Amino acid sequence: MPSRMSSRSARSQGRPDSGRVAAHLAVMAAVAVVMGVLTACLAIPFAGLVGVAAKDVSRGMVNLPESLEAKDLSQKTRIYDVNGNLIASLYDQNRINVPLSSISRPMVKAIVAIEDYRFYDHGALDLRGTLRAFITNQANGGAVQGGSSITQQMVKQTLLYQAETDAERKAATEETYARKIRELRYAIAFEKNHTKDWILERYLNIAYFGDGAFGVQSAARHFFSKNAKDLNLLESATLAGLVKNPVGYDPIDNPERAESRRNVVLDRMAQLGVLTEKKAERLKATPLEETLKIETAPNGCQQSRAPFFCDYVVSWLLKDPVLGDTPKERRTTLKNGGLNIHTTIDLDMQEAADDSVSSHVYPQDQAIGGLAMVEPGTGDVRALAQSRPMGKDKAAGETYLNYVVPKEYGNSNGFQAGSTFKVFVLASAINQGIPLSTYISSPQQMFIPDSEFETCNGPYVGDGGWDVQNSTGSGSYNLYTGTQQSVNTFFAQLETRTGMCEPVKLARSLGLSPGMNPSWVLGDSDTSPLAMASAYATFAARGLYCEPRPVTQVLDSSGQVLKDFPNQCEQAMPGATADAVNDILRGVMEPGGFGQNIAIDKPSAGKTGTTQSGRSVWFVGYTPTLAAAAMLAGANDQGQWLELGGQTVGGQYISEASGSGYAGPIWGDAMAAISAKLPYEDFAPPPGDYIAGVLVPVPDVTGQSVEAATTALQAAGFTVADGGQVDSDAEAGVVASTSPEAGTSLSSGDTVTLYTSTGTASTNGRGRKGRG
Repeated sequence: MPSRMSSRSARSQGRPDSGRVAAHLAVMAAVAVVMGVLTACLAIPFAGLVGVAAKDVSRGMVNLPESLEAKDLSQKTRIYDVNGNLIASLYDQNRINVPLSSISRPMVKAIVAIEDYRFYDHGALDLRGTLRAFITNQANGGAVQGGSSITQQMVKQTLLYQAETDAERKAATEETYARKIRELRYAIAFEKNHTKDWILERYLNIAYFGDGAFGVQSAARHFFSKNAKDLNLLESATLAGLVKNPVGYDPIDNPERAESRRNVVLDRMAQLGVLTEKKAERLKATPLEETLKIETAPNGCQQSRAPFFCDYVVSWLLKDPVLGDTPKERRTTLKNGGLNIHTTIDLDMQEAADDSVSSHVYPQDQAIGGLAMVEPGTGDVRALAQSRPMGKDKAAGETYLNYVVPKEYGNSNGFQAGSTFKVFVLASAINQGIPLSTYISSPQQMFIPDSEFETCNGPYVGDGGWDVQNSTGSGSYNLYTGTQQSVNTFFAQLETRTGMCEPVKLARSLGLSPGMNPSWVLGDSDTSPLAMASAYATFAARGLYCEPRPVTQVLDSSGQVLKDFPNQCEQAMPGATADAVNDILRGVMEPGGFGQNIAIDKPSAGKTGTTQSGRSVWFVGYTPTLAAAAMLAGANDQGQWLELGGQTVGGQYISEASGSGYAGPIWGDAMAAISAKLPYEDFAPPPGDYIAGVLVPVPDVTGQSVEAATTALQAAGFTVADGGQVDSDAEAGVVASTSPEAGTSLSSGDTVTLYTSTGTASTNGRGRKGRG
């Protein structure tokens, strides 16, 4: 008896018991029924499969939608500089869609070989593969996996990609026969409505290849630093092997498993005759590491070559309804729409701005340095730099506040710009016909009653008056010297002559937001370097104000123009008025001016700005082709104002802050670094017949004929008088001298007297005037 039982036990261990056999037979019968229904849907003959169960499954199939909408795949948006260089990418999924024609043939052969080698021969369902997978999976515990055609895999990826709720995401990934049936229903529709090439193309673009790379193009760029169209056999086999388990076969984290999987793909390709076994063996001998060339795909502005310019671009576009009706829709479009955004940034200028700011102000200083560059006549923003890097580590000086742009784009309130606002009163005075040669006695300190300041609606009503004082001395100044020395009491009195209405309106028309009070002329309202650079660019552009423009064009994912962004410019003041302002401000950069030590080798003009509180200092300067505003402001890591005096900034102790001493060098170093890129172009001289009191140097006309000298002097804006003859060894009849002498600065319209030569030198050393 024991021996017989032992024998029976041995036999039972070698084969399934009757319960397992019955279970397997039941599963096979159920699968056969299901397969019959599915193949009926595919119009493939599969005889003998009918019954109630088949009708129930068929009814479930019919209740599903007939087709699945394949929505556009998200693609990363790319931002380019003015020369077409990539400066940033934005994405939720790192994907760049490509047509099948832009995917190498080795890649196509590799993915088909390992995932669905009969893809081009069967319909939505590979009957043999699916049936074999069902039976095998059931025997091993019932998990539903494997056996899916490429079309079915594409359907699964599409359902997962388009899932909007947790329930939809769960349904797209659950390991059930119901999911398989649902996928097959949609696969049938795709096979009916699309070509095999279309299905394979979408599959290769939607598939996840690991390490953040979605789609074959991004995977090719990430793992091999090349485009999908250039993938060779080894690279293709590597990528084809990843889709089954992108994490487990990750070439970076699991190189040995990735190489083994790559070799499985090569063996399969050899088995199918895609390549010879000899070639497969030769390729398998190549270490994986020799083929990898990892290329990172930075995401977001923080990793950009110009983070705060990128941030400005994003904020600027988020206000444009072309990207969507709401800010949320626009943000989604920006991160998923595959846009190509062409901007105005010049990376050479950006580098110069970054280098200058970082050398003068350190990230952890209790101060913020900033610089903005704008092109006159277009408004194109060429560079934005600030001393605090982008990031969340406040201890390291990082911030997400963009201090260089207006508040609506950077969330920073800005800083007071000091005396840089004086130019708007200056321009209004010139426009109103006040001669540039007008002198105003300007004491060290004076009190001016409110009633002397006119608003647009009558006399200003305030606290009684303005007690204004200078930081630069006292004396009598004209519009040239009063501006170049930045004399507060001079401008306070000039403002009583112009009134506040016109200069405040002018400043507002140039993108600034001053209040209507007497002290506004000293820059007591907050602003940004970008706003100031744009305002001053108006003078360089001879009165043409252009709104700052960071973007020129946005293309959609197919390369079609979504929107062009033309210049938004308008004439804010007469060109002659701007010419006169330029003529005055260029004196700041010349010997004796506050900016003489930062002047570059191109004609330039500028204005310093220092707040009375000493919390911020500025220098805004420009050439005819580029305007830049530099700022240094005391601020803690919360952006709260601090005084600059007594601080160490950029390794330099500040006893008393000034625009020329601390903001000026930021401007000067940046502009000097790019001066070679700037064309040599001079400012247009202000016309003396339009601008009263223009100061013009008397040209040297000695040795010229009277007619030629007269023409030259009149062209310079002077009235010419005949002073008669003087003894001179110059040729008789030519101009021997002028009064005033050459180089003397006079107002336009002033008289220059010509003296002509007798042709004989005076014997007593003194010239003898004739009566001519």
